[in-house]
Amino acid sequence: MKKSLLAIVFSPFVMFAQETPKLTDEIAIKLSEKPLHCISQEYPNKTAHIINNSGEVPLSPKDLHPSFYGCFDWHSSVHGHWMLVRLLKTKSDLSITKDIEAVLDNSFKEENLQTEADYFTKYQLTGTFERTYGWAWLLKLDEELATWNHPKAKIWHQNLKPLTDKILNSWKTYLPKQTYPNRTGVHPTTAFAMVFALDWARATGDKAFENQLIEKAKYFYLNNTKTPAYLEPDGSDFFSPSLEIADLMRRVLPQKEFISWLNNFYEKRSLENIEKIPVVSDLSDYQTVHLVGLSFTKAWCMKGIAKSLPDNHPLKKEFQKTATVFLNNGLPLLFQGNYGGDHWLASFAVYALED
Repeated sequence: MKKSLLAIVFSPFVMFAQETPKLTDEIAIKLSEKPLHCISQEYPNKTAHIINNSGEVPLSPKDLHPSFYGCFDWHSSVHGHWMLVRLLKTKSDLSITKDIEAVLDNSFKEENLQTEADYFTKYQLTGTFERTYGWAWLLKLDEELATWNHPKAKIWHQNLKPLTDKILNSWKTYLPKQTYPNRTGVHPTTAFAMVFALDWARATGDKAFENQLIEKAKYFYLNNTKTPAYLEPDGSDFFSPSLEIADLMRRVLPQKEFISWLNNFYEKRSLENIEKIPVVSDLSDYQTVHLVGLSFTKAWCMKGIAKSLPDNHPLKKEFQKTATVFLNNGLPLLFQGNYGGDHWLASFAVYALED
């Protein structure tokens, strides 16, 4: 996208920092260009496949994952697909609707998704593949399809089912054995994944999984106080570990209990720190560009937490205001980097822009 057009689209966000950006049709189309391009781009590719023998050496990303081989890595392809499904579901009259449908029709072919599911039993050492970040996005994709009353969505959802079942069974097996949470700001962070898993369980009516997640969330985080968020972020973070935990606990606890928990979770210096804009020193660096994503994830966590607080809580308006600042910071940067951000940031922006 040309710089002049960038200025036209995003200048209101820069000039009026207090205005909350909206997912307009124009912005949705610009964002959709990212996954529409990368879903079928096989290289460069960061595979997470463990090569067990010489016979597996020649296997390409597309051989291993005929649906989710693009967008640099498996999880980015999955959440790129989620984003396109979400846009079809919420903005069905976009000028690119047919293009999106064609891409999804191809990715959601029954035989391709069966191969994706078979991956977890065909090859050795796949039990940790995409655990639990990619698992979370796969359930978010399934949730989007499961809750959409559309003929194509029903077909796509049914075709996705073997893979969803594999992920779900793996998660239900793993969760009781997960003794400690990951408190990182990158892919393995436990709280983020549990948020999406809990949303899926409630949307699909899986009460057993919901209860399992609630129990484990309380085990991990209920007694957490004075979280050291003043140390955030690390140099390649795209999550705030503390905000992800708070975003999970608001789903787990009744409002009164959540307020008490939140008041003890954050100290003043930590609150002040997490409201700071991430400094992105090099948009072309595949790790440093993660910090653009940090603005989006902080925004969606703060918006969600604010919704869960009563009107008289001091953090309600503060988090609403700060979420807007983060969105206004992240959106222009999204279009100024390279494939290191192009292959994943657009879906984060869509999720953060929604109410």
